[in-house]
Amino acid sequence: MLEIGKFRVIAQEDLVEFFYGGRKARYRPDLENLLRQGLVQIKSIPHEEAGSRTLLSLTKDGHRFLKASWGTPDDEQALYHGFRKPREAHHDADLYRLYQKASDEIARSGGKRLRVVVDEEFKRRIYQELAKLGDDPQFPEQKRAVAERHHLQMVRGKIPIPDLRIEYETKDGEKARVDLELATIHYRGRHLAEKAHAGFSIYAHAEDRAKLRRILDERELTAEILSL
Repeated sequence: MLEIGKFRVIAQEDLVEFFYGGRKARYRPDLENLLRQGLVQIKSIPHEEAGSRTLLSLTKDGHRFLKASWGTPDDEQALYHGFRKPREAHHDADLYRLYQKASDEIARSGGKRLRVVVDEEFKRRIYQELAKLGDDPQFPEQKRAVAERHHLQMVRGKIPIPDLRIEYETKDGEKARVDLELATIHYRGRHLAEKAHAGFSIYAHAEDRAKLRRILDERELTAEILSL
């Protein structure tokens, strides 16, 4: 439940592969138990390439139960529930696979105590802070200060927000973070360039990498497009 709550939505095949190590026999009774209690919901959602995918999310009751039993202070892990529009739901699900790829690299370098911050959490906190500035004549400087508080950069007057941040402790006990962006062929050149200028590690599905690479090349940007 915690894995699902951190990402809002996880594809069934990814949960089986990464969390259960491919052991479907262990996964099925757990799922049936959670469904019976009304803590998790499962839904087949159309996908433009795959036809459809089976996705899992917490229910309201599941979200409430998890927060009450696990405990999530404001500065700790945020939890989510419910499905969004199909494209957004599939994008949320893809972030779990992205997390697995990036977290493996962190673990190999000795990182631990991973915390996930998704774009929804960033937007909620940053937009609240920006709203408080109102018509402050020092708005640009204050906006830059907001970005810096969240360890983000200003790009052309905007604060680009990553799809996913992983916060962790290095093997030396220092706090570190990596910002990840899952780009798709629907990205406009300006949008992709902003993400690159912000210093995000950009990932893409194998079939999208060539087009995205051309977009960056046209703008003479050397950012790497990593394969998901």
